[in-house]
Amino acid sequence: MKLKRSYGKVLFWSFCAVLAVGAVTITLRPDPVWVDLATVSRGPLEVVITEEGKTRVKDRYLISAPVSGYLHRVMLEVGDNVNAGQVLTEVDPMPSAILDARSRAEAEAKVESARSALNSARQKVSAAEAEARFAQQEFERLKSLGDRNENRFVSAEQLEQARAAADRARAILRSARFDEEVMAHELAAARTRLEVSAARTDGQHPKERVVVSSPVNGAVLSVARKSEGVIQGGNPIVEVGDPRALEVVIEVLSFDAVKLQPEMAVRFDGWGGPELEGVVRRVEPVGFEDISALGVEEQRVQVVADIVSPIEQWQSLGDGYRVDATFVLWSAEDVLSTPSSAIFSSRGQAYVFVALDDIVHRQEVETGQSNGLQTEILDGLSPGDLVVRHPDRQLEDGVRIRTR
Repeated sequence: MKLKRSYGKVLFWSFCAVLAVGAVTITLRPDPVWVDLATVSRGPLEVVITEEGKTRVKDRYLISAPVSGYLHRVMLEVGDNVNAGQVLTEVDPMPSAILDARSRAEAEAKVESARSALNSARQKVSAAEAEARFAQQEFERLKSLGDRNENRFVSAEQLEQARAAADRARAILRSARFDEEVMAHELAAARTRLEVSAARTDGQHPKERVVVSSPVNGAVLSVARKSEGVIQGGNPIVEVGDPRALEVVIEVLSFDAVKLQPEMAVRFDGWGGPELEGVVRRVEPVGFEDISALGVEEQRVQVVADIVSPIEQWQSLGDGYRVDATFVLWSAEDVLSTPSSAIFSSRGQAYVFVALDDIVHRQEVETGQSNGLQTEILDGLSPGDLVVRHPDRQLEDGVRIRTR
């Protein structure tokens, strides 16, 4: 009877000890780590560079004033179609200056001075006419006497002197008449300065007017000067071009620009219409400094690309429109890939944590191309494997996990 009682106590305390050990084990065992899992799968993969771009008319013509003058108002609006040779505006001569009180008094005095000079010239013309008439009459009288052979009253020398005197008198008369014309023109110039000014206009159109015309067929891209007024030669008036001949200018980081080459494929989207196809035409060899939205200095390079999609798909695009440009550096249709966030490196070797029966196992992998979101797996994983996204320091080989 005692033996049975002792055996029962042993069993009871043994059972209590097992329960205690189990409770301690459960209490001390670490909790499972919460993780996010992703499935390794096969599918297409692209390595791209995406930047913002802006459309631009290829051939732009900035039309400026050919001469200084008074510009007529530009009646064209942005977007209006123009033809080669079409008149865009006209430039008149500069208007005359306004005369102040002193300038007007001086102009009036010059008019009176010119009138007096003209009267003096006319008097000289009258005197010269009288002298020329007398010299001619004297020459004719001596000539008539010399023609009479029976009477030798006039010598040849006297006749030549009379002829010379008549010629000299006629020359003096012509000179006096030229002086009269000069004085008349000076009087007209003085009157013009007095009578023609910005405050006094005769209402007539100027005799000279320069026409400004379009050099090409296209549309008005911008109007730099619309209102009429005085303009200096060389100042811009309007800009024209063909909006159907568009190119896209993309500013990319110099680090990415070295990966781009002419004839490389590019896609355009994010402009409000269908996705468009394009091709890189030129990667400019000169970079420039730019400040990002975060205030970081960046070296950027301009890349120029052409749109190769049919114009019917992008005819609503215009000059200066924003687009998203995606350059395709590498692509494949059937690639085994995993999220890039699941891969981590240790001593130059890439690893992932593979989940199997709520336990993670550290697995070496060989990676290939990556676009930042997905990475090509060359070896180490199979389609359908579950890998841990964003593994942290709590994870080790054999650690239990729990999926969120």
